[in-house]
Amino acid sequence: MPDTSDLSSAVFAKTEVGQQEIQTRSLGLSPLVRRILVLADGKKNGGELAAFLPSADGIQAVLKQLLSLGFLRAEDGGQAASQRATAASADAASEAFFDSIPGLPPPEMRSARDNEMARNFMINSIIGQQMRISLITDIAGAKGTEGLRSVYIAWQASMADHSVGKKRFPELTEKLFKVL
Repeated sequence: MPDTSDLSSAVFAKTEVGQQEIQTRSLGLSPLVRRILVLADGKKNGGELAAFLPSADGIQAVLKQLLSLGFLRAEDGGQAASQRATAASADAASEAFFDSIPGLPPPEMRSARDNEMARNFMINSIIGQQMRISLITDIAGAKGTEGLRSVYIAWQASMADHSVGKKRFPELTEKLFKVL
């Protein structure tokens, strides 16, 4: 099984559910996420798939999203094991990321009002073509501070894929972290 903390070296293939999503477009994936799903052919690794994104930085978040939805699997490991390892790795990476931010309080210190403010801020700050139903649904459905913090990675990737979002990202992140 590939090291899921660095998905760029793992080779990915679509699952049956992923193939079905390509045909039905039932979840309304963003064009960039859908592009990676379509291109995952069991031959390309994460690094090669990153070449098809405007910013190679977003490939980790995209692959983790597709793995967690069950649309992709790592070729040299079973789908369920790959998803469990990826989810555990993503949770650990997310916790480590937020723990490293000075002044950001632990999730249990945030109130329901803070969570609602963070949720509204994230939804309202999505810019341009990246304003996709799937991301908005994930943000709106996030439970508590931990849920919102886990969706932050996808929000960050959507900002990085837009020129205005990329420019305003530091400012928007600073404001978001006041309530996240």
